[in-house]
Amino acid sequence: MDLFGTMRAPRELVFGAGQRHALGRIAGKLGRRALVVTDARLAADADFLGMMAQLDEAGMAVQIDSSTLPDVPVDCASASAREAAAFKPDLVIGVGGGSCLDMAKCVAILLTHGGKPQDYYGEYNVPGPVLPLIAIPTTAGTGSEVTPVAVLSDAERSLKVGISSPFLIPTVSICDPDLTVSCPAGLTAIAGADALTHAIEAFTALRREPIPGIAQERVFVGKNAISDHFALRAIGLLWQGLEAACSNGADRPAREKVMMGATLAGLAFGVAGTAAAHAIQYPVGALTHTAHGAGVACLMPYVMQWNAPEIGPELDQIAHALGLPDADAVIPEMAAMFARIGIPATLRDLGLAEDKLEWVAEQSCGIARLIQNNPRPLDQPDMLRLVGAAYSGDRAALT
Repeated sequence: MDLFGTMRAPRELVFGAGQRHALGRIAGKLGRRALVVTDARLAADADFLGMMAQLDEAGMAVQIDSSTLPDVPVDCASASAREAAAFKPDLVIGVGGGSCLDMAKCVAILLTHGGKPQDYYGEYNVPGPVLPLIAIPTTAGTGSEVTPVAVLSDAERSLKVGISSPFLIPTVSICDPDLTVSCPAGLTAIAGADALTHAIEAFTALRREPIPGIAQERVFVGKNAISDHFALRAIGLLWQGLEAACSNGADRPAREKVMMGATLAGLAFGVAGTAAAHAIQYPVGALTHTAHGAGVACLMPYVMQWNAPEIGPELDQIAHALGLPDADAVIPEMAAMFARIGIPATLRDLGLAEDKLEWVAEQSCGIARLIQNNPRPLDQPDMLRLVGAAYSGDRAALT
């Protein structure tokens, strides 16, 4: 088969312990007036304050917006952009977890192009470049520091929505694993499991015919040779580091592996896309109000079991990367590791009511961009079967 691949990434990505101390020099090359987007907790954090001191020493004018809320409500992003307009920033810096980075992306769009977030939902609806963005993650999970995606919550739609455009990829990403050392075990588990799901779904996504122009027509082109490289490496790193980081937050080598894995997973799914586990989690999350990472990781073993007839070669490669004896060991070992770090085993454990299974199946099938990326087709009866197995905990029902 002819090799095909595509890659979209920040102009500069700096990874390593202590690299946050380069912020002043990096930001000073992009502008003089920085809007810093974070949340209320981080705004008082010593590491955050140290980074702000760097900006001050670089002679920059700084305005801090600490209004980010979990899942980025649309109205919150709009209000932030209105508040920042008078400051007239010439760059935006996002510091925090995925919500802070997504908030920074959305604010950069609105400050550059105006309007409201709803104007940009979907793929390729951002009309041009946005203000320069610097992304500094403090958790290792979403990969937002390298992806073309901002996810928001829209109360009118009752589901999370996404803005997807290569213009949203940060100009510079500073990934310093030391910033994750204070992350609690529960959040480390949820974020890291989210990253592992990103990597697995990117690696096992549908492989499309690489017609010329596919990357201009689709933000997510499906599995390809370049995304595979990042995805498989991410799976290995997260497997090696995640459980150890959850057990001992001060284990710096484990923290490094988890953050590197999350970033590489972002590079993978930022072009390949995700699939059924993410599609199902959107309605499940809307009903249960549980963390996104917990939901997708709960679903992942069942989705992998459903996809198994189509992803045999990928399961072989994953087994080799994880040091497992064969492909048959991958799904049970993955499910066991998730259980050890506290990921719920079933949709029932997540709090989903049994009488909502048909609604979840219907809503999941409606998220076409993700379902069409799944390597094995899922119509509504099949989706109900998959959701039912994930509710009862019966993976064997999918074989």
